[in-house]
Amino acid sequence: MKIYSMIGSLVVTVALVLYSIGFIKEQRRKLVTSRVLLFFTIGVLFDISATILMILGSSKGLLTIHGFIGYSSLLGMAIDTFLLWRHNLKNGPQAKASKSLHLYSRFAYTWWVMAFITGGLLVALRHA
Repeated sequence: MKIYSMIGSLVVTVALVLYSIGFIKEQRRKLVTSRVLLFFTIGVLFDISATILMILGSSKGLLTIHGFIGYSSLLGMAIDTFLLWRHNLKNGPQAKASKSLHLYSRFAYTWWVMAFITGGLLVALRHA
């Protein structure tokens, strides 16, 4: 495994931790607080960094099944982060998240975790 891919794997794991903390906080309290925004925003930045590192470390190119799954999950989390920011700026940090925003966050996070697991499995199977 190339050094870029190894570092990318570590960075995407940090993104998972950040997303998970933000997601759990938002889902439990149903509020889009500054901490939730912090965890999601830094999570997206780590996710983007990990994606770039994995592209640099890949010999397969940009358009692979693993890449499509990863890009789509990153896009889902980026959209979710944007929507959370918009909600917070429009309604304030103490306003309850709407049902649709709450549901979208759940969908985006679940898709991202499935992509994380699938990506790890695809890499493991390729090296087996």
